[in-house]
Amino acid sequence: MDLKTAIFYFLATILVLASVRVITARNPVHAVLFLVLAFFTASGLWLLLQAEFLAISLVMVYVGAVMVLFLFVVMMLDINIARLRQGFWTYLPLGAAIGLLMLAEMALVLGGRYFWLEAMPEPAAPAAGYSNTKELGRLLFTDYVYPFELASVILLVAIIAAVMLTRRIRADKIHQNPREQIAVQRNDRIRIISMPSEKE
Repeated sequence: MDLKTAIFYFLATILVLASVRVITARNPVHAVLFLVLAFFTASGLWLLLQAEFLAISLVMVYVGAVMVLFLFVVMMLDINIARLRQGFWTYLPLGAAIGLLMLAEMALVLGGRYFWLEAMPEPAAPAAGYSNTKELGRLLFTDYVYPFELASVILLVAIIAAVMLTRRIRADKIHQNPREQIAVQRNDRIRIISMPSEKE
């Protein structure tokens, strides 16, 4: 067993254990921290596959933003763990059946002859001066520029919709109407009064 294979098995073991602890931890803060560990080890596996951009994106986006947000939300909410676990035994048979079905499907897919190590040889070493990030950026902004822009527009619309759905208008809150501010005239705001001058 070479060093790369040993590192793969080490990271894969940590990833599996962290994923199990995400769903079995009693404390939601601990579950979020185990999810952070799972993301870090998954980025290590991406590095083994020579996908540096995806590994750094996974750390920066998910660990740096999403998981921090999850952690703040979990710490701010007063979650009653006992109340959440009241119906656990009721749904256990259905959840176990679905889990066994998914396990059987994964065994059928991953156990096929197309997923053995002999069927997937190691990729050839890149040429000198080759940059995986540069090649990904070139493809993203040339061949796939329209799907990329479409995805950005969809995300922008989703952000605006989320803000508008959670926006509450209070009756006692003073707010400005931009339409009325733009349509205002000088005579509506300024009144010139003719007054006689005073003599000492």
